[in-house]
Amino acid sequence: MGQARDYVNDVTKGGGREKKNCRFSVLSVAWDPLICQLNLKIEVPSSMITSKIARFLSTAALVVGFSTLAHAQATRTWVSGVGDDANPCSRTAPCKTFAGAISKTAACGEISVLDPGGFGAVTITKSITIDGTGTLAGILASLTTAVIVNATATDVITIRGVSMNGACNGIRGMNILQAKAVNVEDCVIFRFANEGILVNETNDLQLHVRNSVIRDNVGDGLNSTTTTSAVKVTLDNVASTGNGNGVHARNGTRVTARGCNFSGNATNGLFADSTSGFGTIRAWDCQISMNGGNGVRAGNVGGGVSGVEIGQNQINHNVSNGVLVGTGGVVETFVNNSIRGNAVDACPGCTSVGPGN
Repeated sequence: MGQARDYVNDVTKGGGREKKNCRFSVLSVAWDPLICQLNLKIEVPSSMITSKIARFLSTAALVVGFSTLAHAQATRTWVSGVGDDANPCSRTAPCKTFAGAISKTAACGEISVLDPGGFGAVTITKSITIDGTGTLAGILASLTTAVIVNATATDVITIRGVSMNGACNGIRGMNILQAKAVNVEDCVIFRFANEGILVNETNDLQLHVRNSVIRDNVGDGLNSTTTTSAVKVTLDNVASTGNGNGVHARNGTRVTARGCNFSGNATNGLFADSTSGFGTIRAWDCQISMNGGNGVRAGNVGGGVSGVEIGQNQINHNVSNGVLVGTGGVVETFVNNSIRGNAVDACPGCTSVGPGN
């Protein structure tokens, strides 16, 4: 019961008039039947109306707040080959595509794959992990790019366990425009009309590729450049085979590779090719064989410093040179590589930087 206030009303009784006090509860808007008559006239104070409106608005705000929470982005979402993008992307009601799930996944969250399926091309604009480990997580990217990364300079993106198939006419496997770091783990990227992975960054970027295959693309397996800063690439147990060049390190790119295979490419296994600034590759314990041009090439038209460092690599049976030092190029060798069976063997024009074994 709210606070009661006294109001005075004239009531006719026995030909005369008398004043009678009535009690009215402001908060409950209820009459006291023992005191008041039904013909009582009330004037409600404006403060009471203001209080009622305030309480109504507060209640409405709470309802809206709870509704917003109910539709908040999830930290983990799910996709399934039989999912539906109209679903909330939960484990029991998964989405159909990566593009459908990413809008319902919070920054720094994860999209997980429930069962085999093709989940479509996706553009990534925030920190996120896409994980297809344990099943067939495919992107069939005909006439498009499988994964575009265009996030902020502080975002970290991880693509794990995903097969990207260009169907012979896809644009490219991955186009990395901006991020802080991109991790590609346990992936296969193949049959694209251009690069397997293209890095065309304007800021600093770290690209880490591990346990992955980039094969049979018309363009380079990996092609990297930046206009103002540095792209730093690490390759660990990566096969880049059957492409234009296995690795093409252009302006502002530093690549280190260990335990990799850069063989069977149309032109060069490794190609450092800077026209401004630097482009460097350091390869250790790699197979660099049977390429249509050179195993290793440093320098092209000049204008920048193009450098390659080689140690304990097998550089065999390439159509042209095992190692070619071109205009603006520098090749440093630890003198412990096998450079045999090429049209031109040994390492002419190279600089020795360490002992052999």
